[in-house]
Amino acid sequence: MLIRLAEPADAMAVARVHVRSWQVAYKGLMPQGYLDQLRPEERAARYTFGSLDPNSPTTVVAVENTQIYGFATVALARDQDVPGSGELYALYVDPEWWGRGVGAQLMSAARNRLLDLGFQQAVLWALKGNSRAERFYAADQWKPDGMQRTDTVWGVVVDEVRYRCTLITE
Repeated sequence: MLIRLAEPADAMAVARVHVRSWQVAYKGLMPQGYLDQLRPEERAARYTFGSLDPNSPTTVVAVENTQIYGFATVALARDQDVPGSGELYALYVDPEWWGRGVGAQLMSAARNRLLDLGFQQAVLWALKGNSRAERFYAADQWKPDGMQRTDTVWGVVVDEVRYRCTLITE
């Protein structure tokens, strides 16, 4: 499995992974009608892969035999109460590839990218009740930090829990 920076030409393949993973992972956690109407074309139009803006999010993709099976996006944390921290904006793997180590490889690449950007701490927001994600993040030493929010994500109101981790060990 090759992990590399996403390129503009990857947008549709990443969007397909994004939509499939939401439709499977968030079943029962988000309205089914909403999940059913998700379209990769709409997601792909929002990505900014290949941006030269150093403040723009960076996405890495997991590729095997020219197929993209997952992605992770990182950048400066958006929350004002964690200045100087990075954020894992997204980490999604095609459901057919769950349990094969793709997520762990993407997490490693995301951590390395955050370290390269100069961050020592990072946060992420996870959908409340997403037990699969909770187990994955706990195994990678992410811990809930007590912050919760109700947010609108891609047009749907969701409850989220914030996780935090130290990217380097002393």
